[in-house]
Amino acid sequence: MNTVRWGIIGCGAVTEMKSGPAFSKVPGSSLVAVMRRDGAKARDYAERHGVPRWYDDAGQLIADAEVDAVYIATPPSTHRAYALQAMAAGKPVYIEKPMAMNHRECLDIVEAGRAANVPVFVAYYRRALPRFTTIAQLLRDGVIGTPRFVNVVLHHPFEAQYQDPANLPWRVRPELSGGGIFVDIGSHTLDILDFLLGPMTDVRGMARNQLGAYPAEDAVAMAFAFGNGVVGTGLWNFAADRREDRVEITGDRGRLVFATFGDGPIRVETDGKVDNLSIENPAHIQQPLIATVVGALLGRGECPSTGETAARTSWVMDQVL
Repeated sequence: MNTVRWGIIGCGAVTEMKSGPAFSKVPGSSLVAVMRRDGAKARDYAERHGVPRWYDDAGQLIADAEVDAVYIATPPSTHRAYALQAMAAGKPVYIEKPMAMNHRECLDIVEAGRAANVPVFVAYYRRALPRFTTIAQLLRDGVIGTPRFVNVVLHHPFEAQYQDPANLPWRVRPELSGGGIFVDIGSHTLDILDFLLGPMTDVRGMARNQLGAYPAEDAVAMAFAFGNGVVGTGLWNFAADRREDRVEITGDRGRLVFATFGDGPIRVETDGKVDNLSIENPAHIQQPLIATVVGALLGRGECPSTGETAARTSWVMDQVL
């Protein structure tokens, strides 16, 4: 195989800019088919993005002989079923995050992939973004010495899109998402900490629904520890007075401060000095990770976000929820 031909199940908003165009821009990759349950929307997407074929049935896309690998970009409630169906057809899968509804479903996908000898990748794309690979290198170089402590804060105001109980987005409907906004975007921070510091081995926390505006949690407090001895805390609140996004890794010689979202400067504090490193994100933010997926499928490298790594993040969230 010289080119990986992709099909997308669920060509919704996330695929418009963040991921979809990257499948045609990465060398050795092409997007040949898309699927959405609303056929008119699937056709519209295909026409706007120059995709040769569209479907309104996932089974037909998976059965398409010209589709080599499948990107599953639906809500988490259908990730497991579509992944198992694709792998049963011998096709590798790239699954949106969170990987599935819970850790058990993640393990089902991982085990099915092993049994079918089909690789599983997950869209925790920050693992391949230059800003986070730079942070990883700073830690490896010992710029802040030995890491000791992590503090995470992510606060959002109560947004208008969550204020209509009759028309709630899937992200705050646990039967579709597995949780709330913490699961949807908090998972990115938890996964990048796994990437930077290794797996969490001890997780304790509590989740609360403070506003009662939707069924899912809107406030989470955590304490956690990594296998290397680093400990940390985290606070997520989605009914706060302002937006705040900060991850702080403190070592015995300095600290790193950065945001999970956006591309603001990385603050490096060492020996009484402060450096700010500015690293922009790419136009299609998933493209660097998709390049590693394609490279892995073509035998030219490895992808840092696999079913095994993503399942660990779901395990962490399960401990809290």
